[in-house]
Amino acid sequence: MPDTPAPAPGTPSPANQDGPPAAAVTAPALPALPVTFRPSLIRVILLGSGVAILVVLTVIAFILPQLSPGERTSFVFTGVLCLGVLALLGRPKIVADEQGLTVVNVASSRRLEWAQVVQVNLRPGDPWVFLDLSDGTSLPAMGIQPGMARERAIGDARTLRALVQDRATGHRA
Repeated sequence: MPDTPAPAPGTPSPANQDGPPAAAVTAPALPALPVTFRPSLIRVILLGSGVAILVVLTVIAFILPQLSPGERTSFVFTGVLCLGVLALLGRPKIVADEQGLTVVNVASSRRLEWAQVVQVNLRPGDPWVFLDLSDGTSLPAMGIQPGMARERAIGDARTLRALVQDRATGHRA
């Protein structure tokens, strides 16, 4: 039996490779446009909490007999205010259409043409996606957040990155 050299330490043998071969890793399929990216689980939690707070404060306002009408109104107003703030926090999304991206964050909204977006970044530890723009600035895009749904956020970021690369090269289906 001929002597065959052993593979170097840390090198997988051809019969026992970990993971798919490099050629098998492909870019995500591009979705049909328009497509919206948003942190759905976070949005459900925020809106559900806001409704619950409003209901609890309204019930308290009408159960306590010693409250005056002004105090009852302030309880309900506080509940509505809490719901409004939580709804505002649940507002972020990214909408991709044929012309470009609309990035909606908590307090602002910005429309971008495809050519303005150079890169989509979601690095470990980032709270949301950052878009590198052609003017040298970076725009936070809070519509993709890895906080509670990490795998989905990574998939969404890859899909958005593929869309940006596809649209930047002019391959429009």
